[in-house]
Order: sequence, then C-alpha cells, then structure tokens
Amino acid sequence: MMSTHQSTHDTLFRCVSILVFLCCSLSLGGAEKPNIVIFLVDDMGLMDTSVPMLVDAEGNPAKHPLNDIYITPNMETLASRGIRFSRFYAHSVCSPSRVSLLTGQNSARHRVTQWISPNKRNQGKFDPPEWNWAGLNASSVTLPRVLQNNGYQTIHVGKAHFGPHKHVGSDPLQLGFDVNIAGNALGLPGSYLGKNNFTGSNGKHPIPHLEEYHGSDTHLSDALTFEAIKQVEKTIQEDKPFFLHLSHYAAHGPFEEDPRFAENYKDNIAKVKPRNFATLIEGMDKSLGDLLNALETLGVAEETLIFFMGDNGSASPIGGNHTIGSSAPLRGKKSNHYEGGMRVPFIASWAKPVQDSVLQSRLPIKSGEIQTQMGAIMDIFPTIIELVGLEKVNDHFVDGQSLSRLLDGSKDSSRHEIFLNHYPHAHKSSYFTSYCSGNWKLIYHYIPENGYGGHYELFDLRNDPEESQNLAKNYPEKLTQMIQEMSQQLAEKDALFPVQSGESLSIKFP
Repeated sequence: MMSTHQSTHDTLFRCVSILVFLCCSLSLGGAEKPNIVIFLVDDMGLMDTSVPMLVDAEGNPAKHPLNDIYITPNMETLASRGIRFSRFYAHSVCSPSRVSLLTGQNSARHRVTQWISPNKRNQGKFDPPEWNWAGLNASSVTLPRVLQNNGYQTIHVGKAHFGPHKHVGSDPLQLGFDVNIAGNALGLPGSYLGKNNFTGSNGKHPIPHLEEYHGSDTHLSDALTFEAIKQVEKTIQEDKPFFLHLSHYAAHGPFEEDPRFAENYKDNIAKVKPRNFATLIEGMDKSLGDLLNALETLGVAEETLIFFMGDNGSASPIGGNHTIGSSAPLRGKKSNHYEGGMRVPFIASWAKPVQDSVLQSRLPIKSGEIQTQMGAIMDIFPTIIELVGLEKVNDHFVDGQSLSRLLDGSKDSSRHEIFLNHYPHAHKSSYFTSYCSGNWKLIYHYIPENGYGGHYELFDLRNDPEESQNLAKNYPEKLTQMIQEMSQQLAEKDALFPVQSGESLSIKFP
C-alpha cells in the first residue's frame, strides 16, 4: 500500500486546521451530510462537449458545430439530471483557478495570478515580483480543510498544481486532504499511457502513486477513476461522508491519442493533435460515467452532489488559431483575455435526483435546465459551506457568492453579476485585466501588443457574444463607468500590477 494514500498530518497541521475554521451553531450536527464531488477537467473549454452550453435568443440550448465533433454521452446524462450554466467563468490559466476553487477567492486577492512552474519562479519581464509563486500553504483556508474539520473524509485524486516542488502547496495532504493520489506540483503528465508508466520518454513529469498500473494498457484517466472509486468505497464502509476532488490531467497536453476512441474521429477531424484532444475528452467522459455508475452501485447516488467544471478556457488544437477556432463561436482560448479563455463548462447535479429527498431539498437543482446568469469558480466554496451548514471565521474573505438560488433555475436579482480576471504576466496574452459586469465587458491592456486593440476593449456581450466589435470609442460614458468599476475591484483586492521601469502600471483613464 502506498504511504501517500493516507494522510499523516502532524499535530501542527491539525491545530492550524482547527483554528482556521470552526463548526458553528448552523452545523448539521448529527443530521445526514451530503457527499460532494468536484469533477474538474483540465483545459476543457465551454465548447469541448456534445452538450450545448450556449443559448439562442429565447434562452434555449443552441448547438454549434463544435458540439457535433465531441462524444460526451455521460455529460449529456449529467446535464439532463441537473443544471448547466452558459456563463460560468474561471481564470484563464490553471493554478489561479485551482486556488480560487479551494479558497473562494479571486486570484487578484490570493495573488496566485499565474500558472505555477514546478521548479522555478516563472517571472516575465514586467511581472510583479510579489506574485504568489509558492501557492497555498499550511495556514491557507481551504475547502477540504473546512470539510475535514467537520467530519468529512477528504480525497484528492489527480492533478493538484497548488504550489511548486519543496513547498507546502505541492502536497495536498498539507492542504486539508486526508488522501492524495497522483497530486503534486506538476501541471501535466509525461504520458497518459500506462505502458509508458505515465512518464515522458526523458523521465520528466512522472505521475506519483500509480505504480500498480505501470506497464499496463491502462489510460491515466481510467487509473485516476479506479483509485477514486476505491477511496469512495472505503469511506462508505467507514460510514463517513466524503468530499472527492477528482481532478483530471486530461485534456492538457501532451495530446496523446487515447486508442480506445481513436476511430470515432478519423472521419471528421483531419489533423492528429485535434483528434487526440477529442479522444482525451471522450476518455474523461467515460470516467464521469464510470463514477456515476459506481455511486449507484454503492448505493450513495441519492446522497451525492456533483459539480462538473473546467479550470480555464480550451486548449484544443482544433481550428489551429489562438484567437478563433477551438472555442467558436466564442473568441479566444486558454490564457486569452476573450470569452473563450475564461468561460468553462459547468454542470451541477445530484448523482441521482429524487423528488422527495429531504437531503436534496437543502439544495434543489432543476433537471435539464440551462442557467444564463453568471457564475464563477470561486462560487463553489460558499455554495458548499452553505449547504453543509457552516459559517466562516471573519479573517477569511470570500469573493464567491453562493449558487444556491441559481441552481433551481431561478434568477437572482440580488446577485452581483461581475467577474474579474486579472493577469499581470506574460503568456499567450500578456498583461491584461478582463472585467465583466452584467452583459458588458472591459479589457485593459497594460502594455499594448499587436493584434489586441490598444489599451482598451469594450464589448456588449448581449449583442456581440463573439466580441467582434470594440465599442470603446463608441460609448465613452460606459467605458468610464467600467474603468471605474474595474479599478475599484482591483483596489478592494489589493491587486498587484505589472512593473515597467520600476513603476507599477495601474489602470489609467483614456
């Protein structure tokens, strides 16, 4: 048995965990606690599925050409049982989103604003030197730590990427998880194939804790699923509620073919890498189906809540263009400031909806519905905290808002319809802040680059969801209002800014 499968927290971490979050009078106490699954997919954009995630003018699901390429029947099943969002946002690269998911905070606040390189600080020419490369630490308030302190078995399986090697954040066991399988500082596998020991030919990017599958025909997505189900079964036998963070490495590069599904794409995708990406998506979907079947077989489907989501926009090579193609009709993709880089698939569902379930009545979810109000990855934290009846301590600020009033298909007029994606770094898109407020979106470029329209871009997403017409010059009053709002959001979060010639490049009015 692998020693890293079971947490051996020392007294220090236990004490820190107890002090960080306390069970309050709202706790469910002896009442039945729901099982919770976060099913997180790497680099899967809003359009990388057969499930229509966008809506037409009447608010009905609208299919687009990319939906006809992918084969994701288990996502279709989950969507039919629950609700999906047409506007669900994450940060445009992985580590910021993953830390936001666990903390409920916007990346501008927790300052993990860039993907974390495992071995050295990845510092661009104008990047703020204080950005949080070390990631999460032993005192970080995290969702698994909260649940662990309130009777949950907390299980991490798959990609972590919460901190670099030799830092606390590289070890999920020090972040509130009782179990860690396959998670460390790595952001991608060396190989998805068991016959390659899930390691690259140069020995780089080995995935830990999966040695029993080495040399076999087992795909990495399957190996993670098998291990997750084993841990769930063990927890059920111990009569404890579980929190499962099943975080797939798919569909991040390397874009290796999943041979089980290769024939399904030979006729409709000409190039190899796009075909391979599609097979990784279908393999992920098989994992979802296997998990749903296991929950049913184990008799806990009615008590288990599932949140399915991506961590950033699509990395699909389909289309071959960074600005259009892989997220069409949305513009942009992973690491980009447009909608294709920020919008991700999100489905919430009870694994087996039951109309008269007392437990499910605590969080009613409308079956087969599509929600057009905005949600974001930091909203998961307060949603789960509210569901299990806990109250946070005052020194941990949560930027997210509970999704509970949206999950039953209702509209919530009291909700703040905003999302801030702050990226003071160099990457495929560099040094920008994107800010959505209702149906308007502002993008500010701190250091202008060719092809990105100068300092400001303003879009009316209601009438131009493809972000094809920059309205910055057409609506000066709206532009000023959006700049003021964006500046206020950044100031409230004490955001860091790019630095040029020793000067911090805060937002400037035109």
